[in-house]
Amino acid sequence: MTSFESLNKAQIGVFGGSGFYKFLDDVEEITVETPFGSPSDRYFVGKIGDKNVAFLPRHGRNHSIPPQKINYRANVWGMKQLGVQQIISPCAAGSLQKEIEPGSFVILDQYIDRTKGREDTFYEGPIATHVSAAEPYSDRLRQLAIKTAKELQIPVYDEGTVVVINGPRFSTKAESIWFTKMGWEIINMTQYPEVHLAKELELETLGIALATDYDCGLEGDVDPVTHEQVIKVFESNLSNLRTFLFELIKVIPDEESCWKNKVIKSSRFL
Repeated sequence: MTSFESLNKAQIGVFGGSGFYKFLDDVEEITVETPFGSPSDRYFVGKIGDKNVAFLPRHGRNHSIPPQKINYRANVWGMKQLGVQQIISPCAAGSLQKEIEPGSFVILDQYIDRTKGREDTFYEGPIATHVSAAEPYSDRLRQLAIKTAKELQIPVYDEGTVVVINGPRFSTKAESIWFTKMGWEIINMTQYPEVHLAKELELETLGIALATDYDCGLEGDVDPVTHEQVIKVFESNLSNLRTFLFELIKVIPDEESCWKNKVIKSSRFL
């Protein structure tokens, strides 16, 4: 894998999803070039408390990049280049279960990959490297997130599996019914390969799904989801998200990722 030099600009990174294009006000815009091409946008670096935070809208600030075209490798590599150790990955998502109502937060612990054709590893040889995906999200960050959401009285689910579809189309009713019957909680288009790529670089990742709608096969009287509906609900919840992120970032320990020097050491090399 290509080596890199840390710019030491930020400790925590935040990816912005659909409807979430701006996070901090007083920022430095930083252009990062990577061996994998250009990230989705410039990185916006500012402070929250005593921590430097890098923000990147994964679709670009004008939502010009659809999910299947995002350069996930460049986005994650750029975060690492800036010095980031922990990544927070909020995303708009559809609910697959009746009890998870639109407006709820789901702190993700697993994913199901239903994408295709995405560049999803930094390890392309000549030595084949196999990084475990058994526990894709950081349990340490998950517990901090659950505690913070409950203190803020935000409706939150402590765990959830997200099924990641390729996009840009939404699911058919048959697909949606299948996902629901499998017991998966949330559906989204961007958590994979973002999360696994971060783990390959030994960055802890926290996945936060913001339920914006019920997916189309959940109930017989649920109208098919539209992009406009997703954005409307997501934007109405942005205040909660920003408050949550500001409070969470303040309590994240100022230390290296707990995966540093562990993920690759425990990987299989063939």
